Amino acid sequence: MFQRHPIQNDSMMFVTTNTEDKRKVFAHPAHAREAIDTLYRTQEQHPFLLYGFVIMPDHCHFLVKPISPVKISTIMRVYKYGVSTNIGVGPIWQSRFHLKIVEEVETVLHYIHANPVRANLSGSPQEYPWSSASGKWEVSEWGCL
Repeated sequence: MFQRHPIQNDSMMFVTTNTEDKRKVFAHPAHAREAIDTLYRTQEQHPFLLYGFVIMPDHCHFLVKPISPVKISTIMRVYKYGVSTNIGVGPIWQSRFHLKIVEEVETVLHYIHANPVRANLSGSPQEYPWSSASGKWEVSEWGCL
């Protein structure tokens, strides 16, 4: 199954993808780490700017800007396939993903980074290891759009 988004690149996008049946696949640290590593490998193969992300136990949020001619549908297909293959636990994703064109970058980035705090997984966004808020992961500066 696939979905069509009228805008596929050259726009700031807030993307959410969920695991099938809300399975907490990424509660396992090795799986969460692989989800991040696969994100960067996907970025090397299909260039996009990455401004922020969080890998939650049962879903992922990304703030990205695909660079033409790369399409967000290609990025997400390659990413989801790569994560599933690399962690080797069978099909893990819902078939679709949610996309919203972003106008308020700072608001969306705050929402992404605060997700683990709202879910009681950490006391602050910086404490959660599977997020760009932790400072462990390289992301683009959103002020330099």
